[in-house]
Parts: sequence; C-alpha cells; structure tokens
Amino acid sequence: MLKILLISPDKGSLSGLASAWTESGDVDLMWAKSGKMALSIASDTVIDLVVTDEQLGDMTGLEFADKLLAVNPMINCASVNRLPPEAFHEASEGLGLMSQLPVHPGKEHADALLQGLKYIKLLTS
Repeated sequence: MLKILLISPDKGSLSGLASAWTESGDVDLMWAKSGKMALSIASDTVIDLVVTDEQLGDMTGLEFADKLLAVNPMINCASVNRLPPEAFHEASEGLGLMSQLPVHPGKEHADALLQGLKYIKLLTS
C-alpha cells in the first residue's frame, strides 16, 4: 500500500485527489493542515508521496518542498501551483518535484500521479 500525505488548510481543495485515491483501494491517505505539521509527520513516518496545496497557511507549497529535502530527500512531492509551467519550472528547480498540479486537481491527476509513483517505486526497488 502506498502512503500519501496531503497538505492543505482546506481539505476541499485536494478532495478530488483524496476521493480518487480512496476509491483505488491501494493508498493509505494522511492529512496535515500546515507545512510544519507535515514536516513533523514526514520526519517520523514512511511516506511515498506528499501533495501540497499552493498555500499551507505557514508557508507555500514550494517552501515546504524545499524544507522537505532536509527532512527526507527521498519522499516524492507534487505541488498545486498557479504559475505558468515555465515559471513553475524555474521556481521549483532543484526541489525534485514530480509534478505541478492545477488548483482543485481531480481524478485524472490522481491517476497520473499514482502511475508515476508506481513507476518510480519499480525503478528503485
């Protein structure tokens, strides 16, 4: 079972992902309301993927991704962000993000992330 941590002060913004993964049956979902709470969870728990909302209340998703590297650089991460793709690439370069997600990502994004995550796990096992 894959362990995925969703980070958002508003569960509704990532509910499309959560619903799709709950239906898939092979995902253990966890939630954190802030970046600080998520970093604490990531330091104590094996996690396969972290998905951040754009704003986490105490930091941005990109700031979280940067801090996550110091906690565990092997945790895969994706982030909701409104920047155009080229600007996002520039802003997130070096953070090791799997994907940029749109605001309110849905089932198609959940499926793509899960497929990519399974491929990465296959390569590294």
